[in-house]
Amino acid sequence: MNLKPFIQIALFLSAFFLSGTIYAQKKVLELLPGSEKIYYNEASGRHRLVGTVSFAYHGNTMYCDSAHYQDKRKIVHAYGKVHIRKGEINLYCDSLFYDEGNKYAKLWGNVKVRDQAYKLSADSIDYDVKQGRAIYRSSGRIESILSNERITSQHGYFYPNNGSFFFHGNVDYVKNDLKVTTDTMQFAYEQQKLYFFGPTNIQNDSVTIHCKKGWYHVEKEEGILYNQAEIIQKTSIIKGDTLFVNTKKNEYEGQGNVFYKDFSQNMAFMGNHAKSSNSTHLAYLTGNTLAFKVYDGDTLYIHADSLIMHKDSLNNTTETVAHQNVRIYNKGMQGICDSASYFPSSEELYLRSNPKIWAENAELKGEQMKLSLQDSSIRQIEITNQASAIMEIDSGNYYNQLSGRNMIAYFENNELIKADVKGNAWTIFYPEEEKKTDTNLVKIRKGMNRLFASDLLVELDSGEVKSITYYDKPDGIFYPMDQIKPEEKFIKGFSWNPLLRPKDPYSIRKDY
Repeated sequence: MNLKPFIQIALFLSAFFLSGTIYAQKKVLELLPGSEKIYYNEASGRHRLVGTVSFAYHGNTMYCDSAHYQDKRKIVHAYGKVHIRKGEINLYCDSLFYDEGNKYAKLWGNVKVRDQAYKLSADSIDYDVKQGRAIYRSSGRIESILSNERITSQHGYFYPNNGSFFFHGNVDYVKNDLKVTTDTMQFAYEQQKLYFFGPTNIQNDSVTIHCKKGWYHVEKEEGILYNQAEIIQKTSIIKGDTLFVNTKKNEYEGQGNVFYKDFSQNMAFMGNHAKSSNSTHLAYLTGNTLAFKVYDGDTLYIHADSLIMHKDSLNNTTETVAHQNVRIYNKGMQGICDSASYFPSSEELYLRSNPKIWAENAELKGEQMKLSLQDSSIRQIEITNQASAIMEIDSGNYYNQLSGRNMIAYFENNELIKADVKGNAWTIFYPEEEKKTDTNLVKIRKGMNRLFASDLLVELDSGEVKSITYYDKPDGIFYPMDQIKPEEKFIKGFSWNPLLRPKDPYSIRKDY
């Protein structure tokens, strides 16, 4: 907002109501030609001007219907269609009072001050010359004559000497497509900054900003927002304790309790620090971050030390990359790793750095994994290098186990139902049989089967092996329960890690 013309308007108030010391040796009030009548009361020292009145006062030309001037006290009263002119600036009001001794002026009724570019309107204005402060207390309006730029408020305080302006009560600023509404605002002319105090909205054609405190540089279109600050764009919203904004470049940064949501993908992100740039189509969060994707049936949560969001040309999130201490949770599936990538449009989740996935009673591991999801439920997991799947049975007394070079695990309702193991396939499982007693059926473990093959296709039900298909001659052996060799009980690299399994969406952040 270029308020230089408005600065001139404010300075005009100061110029008109100057101390009389400048004119101490001159005639302060001079009646101009065209004035109809003037009366003088010598006892009171009062001049009364009536009719068509025009006079010069401190070098300013004044017109009005009538006026009183007290010579000794240097007090001016002007009534009816008051008009003061100084150069290109004009002041209008219904009545005026000026006490030069106390350096105080009051203007009432339809007050207007204008030059060729700006005008100020108010019901009344008080001007304190000693403090260099002008005040309007009811429905003030400052607007450009050449554009749509304007400020309206209930109260306004102007300090012409230092170029500061304060507005209070339903403050509304408009310029081109920018609109600012707030409770209290200071404008620092030299810095070209708007300072906000109270609930504030800043809006243009692409962004809406809310805060309760902050500042905004009008020319640079940048600022800092505090206290329940939020920035709303067409595709996203960002909130934080402190937000740094640049609406010209569409760059935003948040610090402290940052929340970011992508409307197009129905994804949200939380962290301690965040940056977003529409020009580079990137956003990132650091500091105990959490991403969550809301599906119809469940919500997928991803925690990490840092998150990076890649966006398309419309700034919709296409990929979320998680780094360090990655933890994953939804009701049917949990996981951990050190690096992950999630693609919301295809519902694919890539895990790296020795990930672990838990689904129902199964624990799956490998060097890398690709999870294909459908409405947050696992459809299948492709495990690359050192792949394994372990199913806990009989409350941890035994484990059905699968391992190989690579594996494709198939799921139904987040339960492992089939595994296609490729390369050095190895399975250990404990078949069971049902025995009828006098009252019911009892399941009994018959023993342990260990089977080696190049490839295996294993079908399961509730963690129990139902069938095995092999593609070449396997190497297998069966041990009765009382003859199981300890060295044969586990696949190579066996580990069972229930304590690492994320328990709920809240603890995955608290644990770090």
